[in-house]
Amino acid sequence: MTHAIVVTATDTDAGKTVFAAGLTRAIDGCYWKPVQAGLADGTDSDTVRRLSGVPAGRILPEAYRLETPASPHQAAAIANVVIDPALLDPPACDRRLVIEGAGGLLVPLAGGLLFADIFARWRYETVVVARTTLGTINHSLLTIEALRARDIPILGVAFVGDANEESERTIAGIAGVKRLGRLPWIDPLDAAGLAKAFDEAFDIEDFAP
Repeated sequence: MTHAIVVTATDTDAGKTVFAAGLTRAIDGCYWKPVQAGLADGTDSDTVRRLSGVPAGRILPEAYRLETPASPHQAAAIANVVIDPALLDPPACDRRLVIEGAGGLLVPLAGGLLFADIFARWRYETVVVARTTLGTINHSLLTIEALRARDIPILGVAFVGDANEESERTIAGIAGVKRLGRLPWIDPLDAAGLAKAFDEAFDIEDFAP
């Protein structure tokens, strides 16, 4: 059985891919993005390969690569592709696997099928990546509520952005989840800078099997 950590987010551009890259390096694992929508500007797998520093063979191929940068169900429809949930079983890996979802938790894949439904089938521990900007309390609590409604185990919340201790404390307190840490903005964003920032922001023991 594959041992995995799922990385989801409260919304698009919350910092999920950068966090996933840092986590992949920190646990010396593999990485998999089941569905990639949007190819012209590079893929999330490309970003993780560049920022994690893990061997290229540990960046596992996507089940679906769709040209249009849109919700997977829309990108698939444009490409005349139907996403088959049977093809979304995590691939084999000889070490722990970081699985990155697309956008937020309730992103549709096909018909009424949501990414959350796939996560519920897997039952892997899930990290919620959340912004620290205005609106994050509502977005984070809704995401956590949706995970719990599907009995998806929650490892904790990883914040990305400038410090906002009140919002971070409020989310963790109301939801009753662990605040894993906060990854600051990194400039320049490269593998060395991410490794240093990730190790300073998070306790690797929180991600232990």
